Order: sequence, then C-alpha cells, then structure tokens
Amino acid sequence: MSKQNAASAAPQENKMGVLPVGKLLAGMAVPMMISMLVQALYNIVDSVFVSRLSENAFNAVGLAFPLQSLMIAVGAGTAVGINALLSRSLGEKKQEMADRAAGAGIFLLPICSYLVFAFIGLFLSRPFFMAQAKAVPEIVEYGVQYTRICLGLSVGIFSQFCFERLLQSTGRTSLAMCTQLLGAIINIVMDPILIFGLCGAPRMGVAGAAVATVVGQIVAAIVGLIVNIKCNHDIHIRRENIRWDPIVAKEIYRVGIPSIIMQSISSVMTFGMNKILFVFTPTATAVFGAYFKIQSFVFMPIFGLNNGMVPIISYNYGAARPQRVWKTIRLSNITAMAIMVVGFAIFQLFPSTLLELFDASETMLAIGVPALRIISVSFLLAGFCIIAGSVFQAIGNPVYSLIVSVCRQMVVLLPVAWLLSRTGRLELVWWSFPIAEVMSFTLSTIFLRRTVKSANEVMNSSAD
Repeated sequence: MSKQNAASAAPQENKMGVLPVGKLLAGMAVPMMISMLVQALYNIVDSVFVSRLSENAFNAVGLAFPLQSLMIAVGAGTAVGINALLSRSLGEKKQEMADRAAGAGIFLLPICSYLVFAFIGLFLSRPFFMAQAKAVPEIVEYGVQYTRICLGLSVGIFSQFCFERLLQSTGRTSLAMCTQLLGAIINIVMDPILIFGLCGAPRMGVAGAAVATVVGQIVAAIVGLIVNIKCNHDIHIRRENIRWDPIVAKEIYRVGIPSIIMQSISSVMTFGMNKILFVFTPTATAVFGAYFKIQSFVFMPIFGLNNGMVPIISYNYGAARPQRVWKTIRLSNITAMAIMVVGFAIFQLFPSTLLELFDASETMLAIGVPALRIISVSFLLAGFCIIAGSVFQAIGNPVYSLIVSVCRQMVVLLPVAWLLSRTGRLELVWWSFPIAEVMSFTLSTIFLRRTVKSANEVMNSSAD
C-alpha cells in the first residue's frame, strides 16, 4: 500500500481533539443551550396552562417535582457516566469500549431505569402526595393523576437521555438539539389542546399536561434512536451489546452514581422545603414551585453548556492534552458566570412580571416578590459551582461533586431553612439559598484546585 493510500485509510481525528477550543465549545454548547432553553420553555408552559385551572392544580404539579427530579437524577446521572466513558474511550482510541458503553447505556436507561420508575409512579404516587398535602385532598388527586402518567410512561425520557448523550459524546450536539426541540415543540402544541379540550380533544386538565409531556418524550426518543443509527458513525449500536455488562456498568456508575446521588439530594431538599413552607401557607409552596420553573431559564443554558463542555474535557483528558482541557474550563466558567449575572438582574428587576406568568394572586405576589429577589442572590456564585461540579465528573473525580452537593443542600440549606422558619418570618427562610451557595462556592474552589493539580500530573505522565 502506498503512503498516500495508507494516510487516507488512517482514522480521522475526532473534531474534539483538533478544532480551536473556543470554536469547538461554541459549536457544541450553543445548540445544547438553545435546546435546554426550549426544554425550560415547555416546562414553564406546562405550568402556565395548569395555573389557569386553579392554584391547587398548579401546586400539585409543583409538589410532583421531587419525584420528577428523582427520575431525572437517575437518567441524567447515568447519562453523565455514559458520556464521560464514551468520550474518554474515543479519545484513547478504544473503539470497542465506546461501542460497549453505548450498548450498556441503552440497557441501563430505557429498560432498567424505566421499569423501576414505572413501578414508583403506579404504586407510590398517592403515599407521596399524602405525605405533603394530606390537608388538601384536591391537590393530592391532581398530583396522583399527573405523576402516574409521567412516571408510568417514562420510557420516553430515559430513552431521550440515552440517545441524546450518545450524540453529544461524539460531538453531534446539533443533532441532539434537533431531537430535543422536536419533543419540546410537540409538548408545547399538545398542552393547551389536552388540558382545555381544544380541537375536539377531551378536556383532561392536569392529566392532559402529563400526556402531552410523555408523548413529546417518546417521539423525540424514537427520532434520537434513528439519528444515532443513521448518522452517528463514531459508535456502533449492536444488539449483542445491549445487555448487562458488569465491567462497563462499573465504569459508567463510577461517575454516574455520585451524580445520581447528588441530583437525588435535590429531590430530598425540595421535599423538605415544601414541608417547611406548607406550614406557613400552601401559597408559599406555590411560590417555591413557580421559582423552580422560572429559574430553569437561567440554569438550563448552563446545563446545556455543561453538556457541550464535558465530552470536550473527557476526550482531551483521555488524549493527554492539558492546554485544551484548561482552556475549555476557563471559557465555560466565564460564560456561565455571565449568564448568571443576567439572570440575577432579571430576577431583581422584574419579579412581579415573572410571577404573573402563573396567574399569581395578590397573596402569591406578596410572598413571591421578596422570595425571588432574595434567592437570586445565590445566582452570582452558582455558575462557577455548576461548572466546577461538571469538571469533577468529566475528569473522573465525581466524589467532589457529591460532597459539595450534600453539604450545600443537606448540611446547610435545609437545616438553615428550618432554623429560620422557627422565627415565624417566611421571608427569612429564603435566605437559606444564598447562605448555602457561599459554602458551595468555597468547597468548589478548594476541590477544583486539587483536581487541576492531579489531572496535570496524570496528563503529563501520559504524554511522557
């Protein structure tokens, strides 16, 4: 074989190892940031329409958040592990391991995780809502309707996590964005039709919002599978790899389990905060639910930035290219903090406008305006903390992310919120968020310095 033919037969370097970092990060992160904004849009549209039914209906959807958050924690955490292993394997030129990671991911998410949460949704929804809102039976009934559908038909969301991360892991974030946009658009269009019974459809109320959500997820998942098979040539989805693979599963969950626990803690925190706030008034929990929907417009773009950042870091870490790793981290941090400053300004200047999206009553506005202004102070530090947490996961130190999350939400936020609630002044409870973020920022800074030092040593030894 001639030298020219040999060169042409050599495998082409993945773009994550050769494109300028700024251009690469923009190309991978911007589509994911856009798709995450659309995700945030359909989440908030869901609640906007439901709030038109009644405050109890809106409250029920908000109280369902811990269960949905737990489901997302398992899906997203497992997907982070798949993403990191697959990108690192490609960077190390280990094609077989990359293919095994893809197959094991399909087994773990759309099959195993779905079966677990279908059981939870069908049989544990009522006890869950009785523990939070037993005093208001209408909230319980609305909540049970909503969660049984969302969890019982959650095969779509778990499949979405899997197939979108396979695309992201190989740098095809634009294709991942298209599948997410498709699901979001279907949800947005179907929401008012099924909730209010438009265009000849039955009026389903809260259940209609859940049906619109799962239909959008299932359609997006089907398209994601097709796109991976047809367009994702860096991995090969083979039937024989879609099985329990203990070696691959261990690697996936080495990164994934800390991420799952970290995000699951958010479910516990939300459940605990709802219990604390409900003692003051159910309207306080409605405000808390509204906050979570609105803040997604600020946080979702940063999660999209993370989704674009993680495979770049993992790939170049595996390929022992430290300059590309550190430049990616630096640019991601600057971008995240800029987004958070904008979010902080919006929450400070327009809190009433934001709450009026949910048909807020005068009571809800009186509670919500100071709440949004106080909580948003934490945004100024949160961007750095989110990026640092994803860096730990991408480089293989997920325990740091877990420690920061546990300390922030369980050691500081919930205990401080409970202590402040003992004063009988609701407005003081909201200060638990900025207080917890200060602690999170401190720990994240310490752990990031350690990670940079140890990662430099690993990459330098690999280069030698």
